[in-house]
Amino acid sequence: MIELASVARTFWVGEEEVHALAGVDLTVAAGDHLVILGASGSGKSTLLNILGLLDRPTTGTYRFDGRDVSALADGERTRLRRDAIGFVFQFFHLVPRLTALENVALPMVFAGVARTDRRARAAAALEAVGLTARATHRPDQLSGGERQRVAIARATVMGPRLLLADEPTGNLDSASGRAVLDLLEGMNRAGLTLVVITHDPAIAVRATRHITLRDGRIVAQG
Repeated sequence: MIELASVARTFWVGEEEVHALAGVDLTVAAGDHLVILGASGSGKSTLLNILGLLDRPTTGTYRFDGRDVSALADGERTRLRRDAIGFVFQFFHLVPRLTALENVALPMVFAGVARTDRRARAAAALEAVGLTARATHRPDQLSGGERQRVAIARATVMGPRLLLADEPTGNLDSASGRAVLDLLEGMNRAGLTLVVITHDPAIAVRATRHITLRDGRIVAQG
C-alpha cells in the first residue's frame, strides 16, 4: 500500500536548514499494523504528515497503492486523503457545539453525502465504537476516552483504507488508553491498515511491526 523511497523533508528556520527526515525508506502492506516510535524532534510527526498527504517530501518518492503521489495536484491529494485516509489525533479535535453524531457526520458533509445517508452512516460508526447511547451528547459531556472513540468513528466513517493515529492515547488515562488501542487493533484485524505514531515503547510491542526514528532517520526496526 505504502512505499517510501529515499524520502527527505527539509525546512528553513531562519538561516538554518533543518533535516526533519533524511532518506527514509519504508514499505507498509495493506492490513499492516505499524508503530512509528521516536522522541520529540525525531521526525515522526513530519513522517505522518507526508503519509497522510498533508505535506510533500522535499526529495524522494511516495507511492500509495502503486501510484506516485509525491507531486499530485492539491485537488487530487485532497480527494485521495478524503476517500482513503483517516486521522486520529491526541487532542480529538471535535467541534464543541456539535453532538457526537454531528461530529462523526462532518466529513460526509464536506464530501457531499446526502443528509439521510450521513445520519445512518454516522450512527453505524458510533455503534461500532460502542457509543450509540452518547450520540446526542456534546464533547464537554463526554469523557476523554469517549471523545477519542468519537474521533475514531469520525476518522473511519468514510471507509478509509489507511488509518493514521498520532499519539492516540497521549491525552488519556491508562484504562481509557488500553480501550482505545483495543478498538484500533480490532479495526486492524478486520482489515484496516493502521499506523500509530507514539513515543511509548509499550504501544510498539502490541503492533505487528515497529520502527524507531531518530534525527529523521530509521535507526531500528522490529
